[in-house]
Amino acid sequence: MDTAEADAAATQLDAEGRPKIIHDRLEVVHQPEPRGSAGPRRMQARYLLIAGDLSVAVFYILLSPSNLSVLLIALALTMVLFATGRLYSPRLHLSLLDETPALLARIATSIGVVALFLSVSNGRSVRHFLTLACVGAFLQLVLRGIVFAFLRTARKRGVVSHRTVFLGGGVVTQKLAATLRNHPEYGLRAVGCVDRTRPVPETEEVAPWLGTTDNLGQILDKHGVNILIIAFGNEKEEHLVELIRQRPFSQRQVFVVPRMFEMDVTRRGGDHIGAYPIVRLPRRAMSGPSWRFKRAFDLVVASLALVLLFPLLVACAVAVRIEGGKGFIFRQVRIGKDGEPFELLKFRSMRPEVPGAGDVTWNIKDNPRVGPVGRVLRKTSLDELPQLWNIIRGDMTIVGPRPERPYFVEQFSADFPRYPHRHRVPVGLTGLAQVSGLRGDTSIEDRARYDNFYIESWSFWLDLKVLLRTVREVVRGGGG
Repeated sequence: MDTAEADAAATQLDAEGRPKIIHDRLEVVHQPEPRGSAGPRRMQARYLLIAGDLSVAVFYILLSPSNLSVLLIALALTMVLFATGRLYSPRLHLSLLDETPALLARIATSIGVVALFLSVSNGRSVRHFLTLACVGAFLQLVLRGIVFAFLRTARKRGVVSHRTVFLGGGVVTQKLAATLRNHPEYGLRAVGCVDRTRPVPETEEVAPWLGTTDNLGQILDKHGVNILIIAFGNEKEEHLVELIRQRPFSQRQVFVVPRMFEMDVTRRGGDHIGAYPIVRLPRRAMSGPSWRFKRAFDLVVASLALVLLFPLLVACAVAVRIEGGKGFIFRQVRIGKDGEPFELLKFRSMRPEVPGAGDVTWNIKDNPRVGPVGRVLRKTSLDELPQLWNIIRGDMTIVGPRPERPYFVEQFSADFPRYPHRHRVPVGLTGLAQVSGLRGDTSIEDRARYDNFYIESWSFWLDLKVLLRTVREVVRGGGG
């Protein structure tokens, strides 16, 4: 269980691209979306695919009004499965044949679920439903093929064209750039390459060298680039991670040519340019519909929890008041998203000491200032319940990296360069690191690694898993 601190601290990048700490807040570059951004066009392509599937509903309305409800349910379920399988995000290599197995698997699943429901209900014709659903599925495939053909034509004519820079200036980069030049249906226009050092002139035939990675952001802005392909450059991988996690890159799509690409290591869910497999890195912009849903979920759950747990909150407050005197709420400055300080709330679990002393003192297990009530609150994590109000205020989220005190943020950031990356998202009441046993006096480097893994892998399902594991830890008394 952590206590808190009072100096707000934050990070910026030094001359070598490594994080360093400044006071007041985390220095984060807020940059408008680059010129020629792929965002709107990608959204239009997605909408075309969605519109194609929705057109099947018109077919159902015209042919079978009597079975319309179950047919629309099957269609809606299919579209949900398409969305979760990222089948509304057009690939670079557009091929209906490549996607047909994934499409048919999800269509069959939705049709099967509805058919099973009909088989146990009364007065429903499963055979008639299956016939219409199969015709509708065929129509979905045809319409998707038409959309793909339209997108390929738009790419070839330059209507959809994304300016692309390669990070790496070797042979692989030049071959990829040549493939893009010869096959405009990929929709990527190679502008040039960037690397730590200039490649030999003979390898600059198609993708000329634009500069070093030290000026990567400025180069991308200057050329209106929105696609970055990492292809075996001279830059160290740890520095690449520092670059890609910077805020300006959250508005750009990044692809990576994997090591041992000749072995087709991206067969499951990968994409490719010609004969070169590539991996699309997830864009962790920490915004958009998914994160708005996360915020709405936070508000609903935190509000309900405050109402349902109100008697328990009162009992905790009374117990703390009896044991330690006045002031049952402990307030302390912590560092939140983008390095912004906020006042965190907890039930006081330790007897008062000199004001501000806890801001620079690391939590020690079996601290003599912790009384019986405090030990129970810490063991059961009940001391964290007032943070439900922090969640409602918007200081925190339910699941995210745990907030730390400014003094230790500065210290940990100096010792562990990846530590500041965890401030890319709102801090949480519970987190993946904590339910993985990293709480109390445990490795800070491991905590940062788990927190950054959570950010890169975030999904609403991951949040639910962390919540379930948190409940298990609370029941087992796994607090610190």
